[in-house]
Amino acid sequence: MVTCRKAGCTGLLGDGAGAGAIPPLSLRVWLAMGPAGIICHLLAVLCLLPWRSAVSGLQDVTAELFGSEAWGTVAAFGDFNADKQTDIFLIRSKNQLIILLADVKTPYYKPKPKVVLQQNDLVITNVVPGDYDGDSQMDVLLAVRSKDHSDNTSIVIFWGSNQTLDSKLFTSLKHSFLDEPLVLDFNGDMIPDIFGTIKGNTKPQICSLIGRNQTWYSALDSDVQMYIPHSHAFIDLNKDFTADLFLTTKEPDGIHFEIWENKDGNFSKAPASYDMSKPSNAKKIGQSVFADFDGDGQQEHLLPVCADEDCRESIIYRNMPGSEQWIPVLSYLKNGDTVWGFTSQESTALQPFQFPITIHLGDFNMDGFPDALAVLKNISGSNTQAFLLENVPCNDASCKPVGRMFKVLWELSDLNGIKNAVVATFFDIYEDGILDLLVLNKNKENSEFTIHALRNNFDADAYFVKVIVLSGLCSNDCPHKVTPFGVNQPGPYIMYTTADANGYLKNASAGQLSQSAHFALQLPYVVLGLGRSANFLDHLYVGIPRPQGEKSIRKQEWTAIIPNSQLIVIPYPHNSPKSWSAKLYLTPSNIVLLTAIALIGVCVFILAIIGILHWQEKKADDREKRQEAHRFHFDAM
Repeated sequence: MVTCRKAGCTGLLGDGAGAGAIPPLSLRVWLAMGPAGIICHLLAVLCLLPWRSAVSGLQDVTAELFGSEAWGTVAAFGDFNADKQTDIFLIRSKNQLIILLADVKTPYYKPKPKVVLQQNDLVITNVVPGDYDGDSQMDVLLAVRSKDHSDNTSIVIFWGSNQTLDSKLFTSLKHSFLDEPLVLDFNGDMIPDIFGTIKGNTKPQICSLIGRNQTWYSALDSDVQMYIPHSHAFIDLNKDFTADLFLTTKEPDGIHFEIWENKDGNFSKAPASYDMSKPSNAKKIGQSVFADFDGDGQQEHLLPVCADEDCRESIIYRNMPGSEQWIPVLSYLKNGDTVWGFTSQESTALQPFQFPITIHLGDFNMDGFPDALAVLKNISGSNTQAFLLENVPCNDASCKPVGRMFKVLWELSDLNGIKNAVVATFFDIYEDGILDLLVLNKNKENSEFTIHALRNNFDADAYFVKVIVLSGLCSNDCPHKVTPFGVNQPGPYIMYTTADANGYLKNASAGQLSQSAHFALQLPYVVLGLGRSANFLDHLYVGIPRPQGEKSIRKQEWTAIIPNSQLIVIPYPHNSPKSWSAKLYLTPSNIVLLTAIALIGVCVFILAIIGILHWQEKKADDREKRQEAHRFHFDAM
């Protein structure tokens, strides 16, 4: 914390107009103060300026971003062309994949690669980018189904080469899945695998595509029936920096959640206490999501549910893995006389996408606690809107054990103006570490969705750290001389510890790309808010999944990380964390601009004062010369 009460300046602070007030000074006083006094007075003014507090606002920048291309279904994010800018993957016309590449000129996202399914009777239901063959270039996995939804989910992978996709270069998996698969790194080789259940086999299966050859094997030693639509996750749940496996299963007594821990490279079912059932009052359940909800470095399980069939009573529960206690962190969704509730959309012939009840997470105000976006329906009407759920301190007895809760921000005009919303998610539009919003809504003119981009004009000078962990399959010696940045990697875990502005320990954690099914829309990087503490991060930890049979944890630590920076971690080689490299890119804070403006203003003002003093001195010199000349002629007489 910096204070302006410097030695020699405190006498300039007046106290006649209230605490800290600065009295107006006349020009004579300014001139009498001298340069040092002027500078001190200006510093005092700057310190006491009424700087704006944290104010959140949204600005519609759709035209600036997309131009005429703001339509389609946003399905995934990833750096396809390895330029360190995140691109957007769209589904259009049900069977077309369009990639909007980030550009430096408006419109900032332009459609380039395009893939069209050859069979007209198939539709794309999901997109998952990743490096599936291990060549450090981005491939694209498509989940496809028939238009009448009579069969299971088939998988087609289009192979990337020289930052392009060839419609003729693809692999179709020989088995179809009962539901959309989860993309994970099952064997710790940093090459994504495909996990799911297939018809005719009770055990979950893994498909590996190293070298573009299909290898299938059983994933878990268990006969479990998966709940559809599932919300499986690949994320560290016991703070050992190795991703575990979270499953949504269907039992005779209802829906259950299982955790399979990775302790030695192999997944084993956690103790019975980790096998939990859904909340007792839940009639409908949504997609499980995971976040460090209360800022303790531990991932918590968040579950949106409806306590009745009409979702008049919608609740978000929080559960600590290993605990059977479901604690509500959002309930009573009522704005005035209007009751709102969660909504889900089933797939139809006109709209093949299934949108279960879900929330998308991101630290909107960079305070270190994840906020959420949810699509809610007016229970007494038919309108659906996206709402921002802010993570705030708990003010209700029901959430006291957690200490935090969600608060619905009902009055955000730009967000409220988007009617018939279907999906809302976070996205860093300008790559500045501030999470903005993307919202899809139904278009009355056709079956395509309209995309709305809302910029987050968050005025508080909060800080962040943005981390992306790459595959580490290569570093400077990648095949075909490609840069390894354009790869979405599931499984890495990131956590930081630091001291806040008051000196208290502060930490937060997040998993990278932990979920991939049913429009999880997770970003290929992690943005962790730091609040208003401008201190260096004391410790930043990064862990990656370990291979089978390996008991040691693959984790590396970096110290003294600069706030407002983007860290690109290359874990190469995998088994030597001390050799991992990290590239640091800085994003200047708003306070830098304010400081520069203040400094320039002070310099201009001082120059003006110096000019006035010089002018006054010149006038005095001229007057003195005239007087001297007058005295000379007077004496001569």
